Amino acid sequence: MDGGDDDVEMAGAAEAGAAVELDEMKKRLKEMEDEAAALREMQAKVEKEMCAVQDPASATASQSNREEVDSRSVFVGNVDYSCTPEEVQQHFQACGTVNRVTIRTNKFGQPKGYAYVEFLEQEAVQEALLLNESELHGRQLKVSAKRTNIPGMKHFRPRRPNPYMGFRGRTPYPAPFFYTPYGYGKVPRFRAPMRYSPYF
Repeated sequence: MDGGDDDVEMAGAAEAGAAVELDEMKKRLKEMEDEAAALREMQAKVEKEMCAVQDPASATASQSNREEVDSRSVFVGNVDYSCTPEEVQQHFQACGTVNRVTIRTNKFGQPKGYAYVEFLEQEAVQEALLLNESELHGRQLKVSAKRTNIPGMKHFRPRRPNPYMGFRGRTPYPAPFFYTPYGYGKVPRFRAPMRYSPYF
């Protein structure tokens, strides 16, 4: 009789353990569903922001605005590194009203040797082009109309061949070319000399 009571107690304990496990699994499942819902909400928010950024109407508007600004700007090359934006502005003052002078610099803040000059009037660009090869700080300036960069389009620059490295083709590992050591024809095969064995 005692054995039967033990069996009932063990079965009751097992049922209680299973119920606890079931509750934990339900709780975990609820947490996972909440996380999935939060992730979906975040993903929808990110997609909405991306659509707002890549709105074609705003992209075309900004592109046309950039083209309009570039039509009133000139590129100035061979600018002396010690030249200031004020000096560049004074140099182009006679062409028209200078709206902005931008001297390009690298990531260390050092000038790259060229600048952009933006005018208020579009007619001033033609006057500025007449200052091509004019001198500033003892250097001849290269003045040309500013080109509009199209986003996503990169100018392809072919790689120059290095005369010290030899020509490298498109294939990463070209097939090796072997010369036969004895001229053309078959390479003679040498047989290893027979070794004396006391078992033969």
